[in-house]
Amino acid sequence: MSSSLVETVDIKAPVAVTWSLWSDVAQWPRFLSHVQRVDPIDERRFAWQLSLPGADKQFVAELTEVVPEDRIAWKTTEGVHHAGVVTFHRLDDTSSRVALQIEYDPQGFIEHLGALTNLDSALANYDLGEFQKLAELTAASGGPRAV
Repeated sequence: MSSSLVETVDIKAPVAVTWSLWSDVAQWPRFLSHVQRVDPIDERRFAWQLSLPGADKQFVAELTEVVPEDRIAWKTTEGVHHAGVVTFHRLDDTSSRVALQIEYDPQGFIEHLGALTNLDSALANYDLGEFQKLAELTAASGGPRAV
C-alpha cells in the first residue's frame, strides 16, 4: 500500500530565501523534526537518518530534479521506498508558497497507523510550520539570497 501526502504553507519571505534554505541540506534537521542527519554522499545523493515514532530509519536518496527557485525532487535508491518534491511559488516580492508532496510505502504498524490516521500529514504540516518560522526569521534579518 502506497501513501501520499500534499501540504502547503504560505511564508512571508521571498522565493529566493525559501529556496536558499531548503536547497541547503545542512538546514534540514533545523526544520524537519524527524530528520536527525543528512550527509551528502556526492553532488546528487544523500544519506538520511530519521527518528520516527516507533522506528529509526536510514536510507539513501538522490536528487532527480533541481530547478533553482522552482522545485527539488528526490527518490530513494537504498532503504525505504520514498519519493517527493518541494515546489516554490512566488506570491509577490516578499512572500511565497512552499508545497511538499511525498509518496512512500508505510512499513510496520506505526507507519500504517500514521498513514491511516493522517498523522503523517500532521507531521509534515508541523515541519512546514517550522520551516515557515525559520524562513520568516531569515528574511526579516536580511538572510540568504538566491545562490
